Amino acid sequence: MAIIGKIRERSWLILIVIGGALVTFIFTSQGPGGAAGGEEKYGIGTVYGEKVDIDKFGNRVDEEQEASDKQKQDQENQQAQQQGRQPQKIASVPVEPTRVFNTFVQEMILQKEYDALGIAVSPAEFDAYLFGEQGFDVLPDIASTFVDSARIFDPNLLRARIDEMESGEAEVKDQWEKSKTYYTEQRQKQKYLDIVGQGVYVTKLEAKDEYFSKQETKSISFVLKKYAEIENKDVNPTYKQLKAFYKKHKSEKKYENKFSSRDLRYATLKVASSAADSAALEADLTKLKEKFRATNNDSNFVIINSEIPLFVSQIGYKPLGDKTAKENFTYPADLDTVFKAAQIGDVVGPYWDNGSMKIAKVLAKKDKFLTARHILIGAQKGDTVGIAKAQKTTDSLIGIITSENFEEYVKNFTDDPGSKETGGKYEDFLDGEMVPEFSKYAMEEPIGKIGYVQTDFGFHIMEVLERKPANIPNLGVIQKAIKPSEPTQDNIEDNAYSLLESIFRKTEGTRNINKKIAFFDTLVKNAGSIAYRISIQDNSPLINEFASPFAESEIYKLAFSEEAKAGDILGSPIKDGDRWVVAILTSIKVKGETKFGDVKSIVKREYILDRKYRELSGKMKAKSLEILAKEGGRTVLKEEVLFGFTKMGNSIPDEPEIIGAIFGALKDGEMTKPLKGKQGVYVARIDKTIKPIVADKNYLTERNQLTGSIRQGLKDVVTNALVDQADVIDNRKLRENGIRR
Repeated sequence: MAIIGKIRERSWLILIVIGGALVTFIFTSQGPGGAAGGEEKYGIGTVYGEKVDIDKFGNRVDEEQEASDKQKQDQENQQAQQQGRQPQKIASVPVEPTRVFNTFVQEMILQKEYDALGIAVSPAEFDAYLFGEQGFDVLPDIASTFVDSARIFDPNLLRARIDEMESGEAEVKDQWEKSKTYYTEQRQKQKYLDIVGQGVYVTKLEAKDEYFSKQETKSISFVLKKYAEIENKDVNPTYKQLKAFYKKHKSEKKYENKFSSRDLRYATLKVASSAADSAALEADLTKLKEKFRATNNDSNFVIINSEIPLFVSQIGYKPLGDKTAKENFTYPADLDTVFKAAQIGDVVGPYWDNGSMKIAKVLAKKDKFLTARHILIGAQKGDTVGIAKAQKTTDSLIGIITSENFEEYVKNFTDDPGSKETGGKYEDFLDGEMVPEFSKYAMEEPIGKIGYVQTDFGFHIMEVLERKPANIPNLGVIQKAIKPSEPTQDNIEDNAYSLLESIFRKTEGTRNINKKIAFFDTLVKNAGSIAYRISIQDNSPLINEFASPFAESEIYKLAFSEEAKAGDILGSPIKDGDRWVVAILTSIKVKGETKFGDVKSIVKREYILDRKYRELSGKMKAKSLEILAKEGGRTVLKEEVLFGFTKMGNSIPDEPEIIGAIFGALKDGEMTKPLKGKQGVYVARIDKTIKPIVADKNYLTERNQLTGSIRQGLKDVVTNALVDQADVIDNRKLRENGIRR
């Protein structure tokens, strides 16, 4: 019996344990987020070791939520007004707290910089900044809002609005205070970046290098031996060889941990329905067929028995893949002959369709495909003025439109964008698929007759073009999604516990972390699952892989509890929506440090690459390109290359090391030694160097371009550098789960 079976047998013990834990929890802590155990060290996060003010952050979230809700509601109100309808109440969509936290923290960091440098904005400077005076340009959002009839910025309109807000109701005054804060912070940031920008300087030598990198060209010939010529399996390093390679190269950047993190592997067992569940559902629907056939109230029967109570009797169903089919009104293409042969009252199925099992009753048959064209003179229902105007336009056109000029009038007059490009034509639609007045005209009026009908959309000047035979069923459909039964769910739960039990049994007594991970991967694979990898940063722990808060919490605890160590395994499978999860903590990485076990896969990849380079380069030394090409059955490749780009002409996209060697000290006619590239080993010859004409010895154009480019990206560079220096810790998730306080 698996572990789950043993737990079920001792369920009374579980209740006692949970009850005892609950009592302890109530009387020894303040619950989730409480401050039991003394003052919190981290709170919701720290900046320069200083705790982020939880109340101020909470207020910021509330403000952004209020602003977001108001913006969405204002947009809906505006659209409703334009469309002549009553506005709907827009549901609140929660703002993303992590985005708000990052912005809030950046503002904290910048404010410290402003305070240290004494950067402030006086009332006089604020006014000049806002109104575009004393050398300031008018801010774009203000310049486009407060304009006169000639669309030119009018400062008087801005002043009037400010006076109105300053003397308005409390809510309006609050809006103005927030606006003042926003523009003050914008000005402070601009002043700070201006100060930092004064330190941006491009030397003449840098400008010269920039000029030559884009102008100097070298014509080269080269031969490439690709690493793929040697299969990886032919390079099979031992553990000792990899360890020695790591010791020699471990100081290289590629092996350095860029941040402290916790790495895990997890696997899932999906709670999916079984063949028995499918058979049971099919049997239930088969029993329902006769009742469906016999009922005289099809709509009520569908609504009561179908999981999706959709009953639209006037729209015809077509085979899946038919371009004229309406969305959600299709049946599987392989049942087309069955539905076409079925009589009214027949019930087809059960059959599978789009993940559900269905039975369908033929309610009627459409026997005509209709083709018509129209010109819509738009007028919304209830708009009496618009309707009168549209009626007048329709009356003036109806007498002059003919079959010959119909398309011309479509281009100039129709308000239906859906048919403007087709000359107003709608092909092969069925009675009931259009609004009733449109369908009635297409069904009953003579082919070629031009007339009009009025609908809720306006006036349709119409011509019937064709009617042809059809055999399209109208259906009443009962559908049910297959769901895993309780025995199936219990079985999958048992499997999850059995998997975990086998992982514990296999890894028990094993101290070697890599062996534990290998056992985990193998057992997960044998269980028909995959071992997924996940890395969680210490300073900003964020998980997106799990659906339930409980599963997320358990993973955080596995990774970050005080006693956590590499090799720890979840004590029990965790339920996460429609799946069970097992997990193992594979490593705890410290910023800057490396451990062989953490980078073994990278070491192995680099070792194999190095061995291939040595083997290939050994065969390429002291040989001409022509001989190298002949030995490998290759051709000598020719390209034009620029120093400022990493492309080897049009043939190879990215080889910076090779470009650097080509533009080294080699003269025309000389060859490189075998070079280690990304794709393989190169030997290149410089055929010709084309030097640029030096017209501007000061390289002012390049200096200005480089300076402008650096200053343009200054905001992001400075902000990122300050955040990195501040050692920001986002502790919200770990605090929420009672792990790091």
